[in-house]
Amino acid sequence: MGRAPCCSKVGLHRGPWTPREDALLTKYIQAHGKGQWRSLPKTAGLLRCGKSCRLRWMNYLRPDIKRGNITPEEDDLIIRMHSLLGNRWSLIAGRLPGRTDNEIKNYWNTHLSKKLRNQGTDPNTHDKLTEAPEKKKGRKKNKQKSTENNKGSEKTLVYLPKPIRVKALSSCIPRTDSTLTLDSNSATTASTSQEKVQSPEAETKEVNMV
Repeated sequence: MGRAPCCSKVGLHRGPWTPREDALLTKYIQAHGKGQWRSLPKTAGLLRCGKSCRLRWMNYLRPDIKRGNITPEEDDLIIRMHSLLGNRWSLIAGRLPGRTDNEIKNYWNTHLSKKLRNQGTDPNTHDKLTEAPEKKKGRKKNKQKSTENNKGSEKTLVYLPKPIRVKALSSCIPRTDSTLTLDSNSATTASTSQEKVQSPEAETKEVNMV
């Protein structure tokens, strides 16, 4: 059999507390003291559950609550106490005056457990972790294998040279002496032929002169 509920919770307010409800709860506890949480809501004029009133007083409204961030000294104390007591947050809070068990539990789950994992210790057993570096090595090996497979699967590319235009050979061959001699011979033959052509005219001129 489970534990019986503190109230029926029918027609009760839920959600965040209002400043008026906080004032009613603090006035009642200052006048009558804390305790008897099941009957407290009716006598204080609150439409709240007795458990809700107790948590509101213990975690937020009691005057000896220590406000502000948790110090590094408190971090070390919480870690040492957790290694001895485990998740017994109320006992750990008893060693930290002004801190609530709910605050310490939330701080452990959000900050200290991650801090211990980063340092290489298990937050549950406070033993050193040995599996984390092996997993990292395995990841590196898998990365190397994947890179080797990618290199083997790469296609070999063949680059063909671009076509080059070839100019005519006549324009590329330099002019030699043989061509010069041919040009000179052709010039002399042309001059002799002109003289031969002009010779009959000279003969006719000579005949006229006679």
